[in-house]
Amino acid sequence: MHMKRINMLLALLLTGMVWAQEPYFPERNAIWEQAGISSKVVNEAKLNEAVQFALDNEYSGSRDLRIAILKGFEREPYHQILGPTKKRGGPAGMILKNGKILKQWGDTKRVDMTFSVTKSFLSTVAGLAYDQQLIADVNDKVVDYVWDGTFDGQHNGKITWEHLLQQNSDWSGELWGGKDWADRPPKVGGVDDWKFRKLNEPGTVMEYNDVRVNVLAYSLTHVWRKPLPVVLKERIMDKIGASTTWRWHGYEHAWTEIDGLKMKSVTGGGHSGAGLFINTEDMARFGLLFLNNGQWKTEQVISKKWLSMAMQESGPNPNYGYMWWLNKKGSRHWEGLSEDIYYAAGFGGNFIVIDQEKQLVVVTRWLEPNKIGDFMKLVDQAVN
Repeated sequence: MHMKRINMLLALLLTGMVWAQEPYFPERNAIWEQAGISSKVVNEAKLNEAVQFALDNEYSGSRDLRIAILKGFEREPYHQILGPTKKRGGPAGMILKNGKILKQWGDTKRVDMTFSVTKSFLSTVAGLAYDQQLIADVNDKVVDYVWDGTFDGQHNGKITWEHLLQQNSDWSGELWGGKDWADRPPKVGGVDDWKFRKLNEPGTVMEYNDVRVNVLAYSLTHVWRKPLPVVLKERIMDKIGASTTWRWHGYEHAWTEIDGLKMKSVTGGGHSGAGLFINTEDMARFGLLFLNNGQWKTEQVISKKWLSMAMQESGPNPNYGYMWWLNKKGSRHWEGLSEDIYYAAGFGGNFIVIDQEKQLVVVTRWLEPNKIGDFMKLVDQAVN
């Protein structure tokens, strides 16, 4: 009996050793390694159920994203498509354990729009600027860095980098034809109510607003003094072995001049077109970088300090950090799942989910957005 118990303990230890292995980092263009599925750790039937759930609950909007965008934001006055769009594919996704593939579905190499998932990439570019000391402190006023009139006035002059990152700046103005008050207006009232509203003190009220996100992208372009896609490519995507197929677009007329050079200011989303166009595998690589606390192989690509800052809940919204959603208790909490989970989310059901506790990265695309919590519960139940 004694030997039997020892053998059982050894078996459990060996299983744990397999799953507590060193993280795997796929080389560029390599065939991504599959994780060996242990029945003691993974319930494959439940995992298959999760994948089938994603396939069965495709985003209900049109695959012609021009139609989906105009329908999805039809309440916005003056809304129009200002940047590139692309017809989307069907549901696709990947579930990684310690970097290796547990399951994948759909066309994971197809490049599609990813909408507000772009915001988490934009936040990371801000983090790189912080790590390089191009931004000394996130509580610095942005007007001290960008003095061309974008942050003029008593109200806008108070706005800090952190306010922009947490989407609680209440920046007031117009950029690239987009008016702050016309972006995702309240469900009540009309144009006059929205246009002449009372401004909120920066840092007190969170409002999801693409115009203000684009103000952050514009400001970071002036801090970096180069196009943000170049920064992202050189400092993140090349280092994590991403493909050469992703693109980061701005609106057709969103040009600025820095150091005598004309450069495009990109967007942090796609609800007027533009934003990040990317495949599922490159999204998974980005998620894997965060799963490993900003480290890829032996290089610390983005600092752990920034990651800690980015995942702190903001005062006005406990479910939001620096353009990452947090699974804290609040209006967007996935009941029964770890509060340490955080994720990037975009229109049409695009998600990158990081679960440190179970060492999972989950990417799912074109899932009906209100089904993501149910989907993640199935994944959680499948992996011990």
